[in-house]
Amino acid sequence: MKFQLSIALPLLAMWASFCAQAQTPPSTLDKVKASGAITVAYREASIPFSYLGAGGQPVGFGWEICGRIVDEVKRVTGRSDLSIKSQAVTSQNRIPLIQNGTIDIECGSTTNNADRGKQVNFSTNYFYTGTRFLIKSGAPLKTLQDLKGRKVVSTTGTTNLLVMRKASKEHNLDIDLIAAKDHGESALLVESGRADAFAMDDILLYGIKASAANPSTFEVVGDALQIEPYAIMLRKDDAAFKKLVDGVIATLISSGDFEKLYTKWFLSPIPPKGINLNAPMSTELRANLKALSDKPAE
Repeated sequence: MKFQLSIALPLLAMWASFCAQAQTPPSTLDKVKASGAITVAYREASIPFSYLGAGGQPVGFGWEICGRIVDEVKRVTGRSDLSIKSQAVTSQNRIPLIQNGTIDIECGSTTNNADRGKQVNFSTNYFYTGTRFLIKSGAPLKTLQDLKGRKVVSTTGTTNLLVMRKASKEHNLDIDLIAAKDHGESALLVESGRADAFAMDDILLYGIKASAANPSTFEVVGDALQIEPYAIMLRKDDAAFKKLVDGVIATLISSGDFEKLYTKWFLSPIPPKGINLNAPMSTELRANLKALSDKPAE
């Protein structure tokens, strides 16, 4: 019996090790090199990060940065013939689609926070924003306290819903919080009077206002409730791909191209209506151009 066990135990250990290795998914770079394709995810209405422009094609600040990343992937893998596939994602499905390998990288307006960091990886932070409110112009709602007992909408799957729930509880505001399927529906609820305010990242609210049929219908109000970083989303435990992505961002910053892209998308007229968001770079982002941190939101 002792002899049999002395043979069986090492064999079991070898089998367990083999199974563990077999279940480990390939790295993104290995996957892309073998398949000859990379799938890049975008948002349909996250102006100016990634959204549908002329001809229904994705455009935006994040989309262009991901284009630079794809160029580097081509170089590193030796696949100049790499096929670039695009995939629209929503707040609800973006993390599952990264996890199951449907998409390889997401270039939108995803907040880097500790909870999400348990499920996915994030690049160096490339924008900072805060939760504010979109209201109908002229409405007597300027501060968080003005929303006491009011209907406030936010988009399903966003951190803004959690921020609003916490703020309502901490300040005893009894806010009637509504979850909409996407940013477009959230804005429509405000426009139609079915919600008093839309709580969302301020930069996205400026984009929604700018792209509205009549931008003067809306205004963005309130102090930012919480400062949060945006980052490009990657699969968990893929150190080689994260190193590549962070390296591209660092190169964009050191070369001055990052600031050029920022000026193009935040300080100049952008499609579809040629409206300028006039959103100067925040002090937090300026600091991170030097720190190159991927620190999540508190």
